[in-house]
Amino acid sequence: MTDLAILYEHPDWFRPLFAALDRRGVGYAALTPDGHWNPADRAPPAPVAFNRIAMSSFLRAGTGGRAGGVEHPIFHAAALLDHWRRAGARVVNGPDVLAVDASKARQLSLLASLGLGIPETRVVHRAADVAAAAATLSFPLVVKANIGGSGAGIVRFDSMAELRATVADGGLPTSIDGVLLVQDYVPARDGATVRIETLDRRFLYALDVRGGGAFDLCPADACVAPGQPIPMTACQPAPELVDAAERIARAMDLDVGGVEVMVDDRDGVPRFYDVNALSNFVARPLDVLGWDPHDRLVDYLIWVIEESR
Repeated sequence: MTDLAILYEHPDWFRPLFAALDRRGVGYAALTPDGHWNPADRAPPAPVAFNRIAMSSFLRAGTGGRAGGVEHPIFHAAALLDHWRRAGARVVNGPDVLAVDASKARQLSLLASLGLGIPETRVVHRAADVAAAAATLSFPLVVKANIGGSGAGIVRFDSMAELRATVADGGLPTSIDGVLLVQDYVPARDGATVRIETLDRRFLYALDVRGGGAFDLCPADACVAPGQPIPMTACQPAPELVDAAERIARAMDLDVGGVEVMVDDRDGVPRFYDVNALSNFVARPLDVLGWDPHDRLVDYLIWVIEESR
């Protein structure tokens, strides 16, 4: 049996991780969540399993080549990771982490429970309830999918009339779990968000990301459109933001992941709005950071493997 099983879906994002593992001589099995598995099989694929399933995988899944179809692996992977854990594997970013990663509503509840600022939000599961939820907020606002990824499933509305017309036309965003968030549109100070990355529940690095008002702020190489790079630079957040990110990681039991925050330009309050368990990668890390976070990630995985023996 190999030491490590990596469950992944994106064809490109994890090549740097695989290369870093190869350089260090770590044996691993790269597995995709396809095919089938037996719930009665009590043998995990490795003593340590690493969850690398992206929430944006539904954008790459489909029937007949159509993105956004029913073939995404998110819920299937949640059951599989839970099965491996029951079979005795140590699962890095396990099924409980995936469950929070797969629900912006759960993320916001967690963030608020820690006393952190979040965008004012209402959670619904029926399109018929969106207008009533919006009536408790101010415009502009956004309606977003509970399970998104790379900014998918977010629409801004500037008036109730515009929102009601979209509801009537069936044009609201959809989420693969049927849940929607109606949320205050937060004007980010200087158009900037900060993505704070953690490893083993401690600060690893942070990025200042300038999206120009866009919702797609994914820092991975494959998210950057050719000729349209997303401006991002390494930064050192204020100590209270670093502390908040570490508290979030501990509360979520997040082994590796990122926390996103922006400063509300209206009142200067930091508002945390997203937790991403698929992290520890950035386009051109040596240029942006001066070092490659995959090396630290491999250090951590080797430690987990040794602890699991």
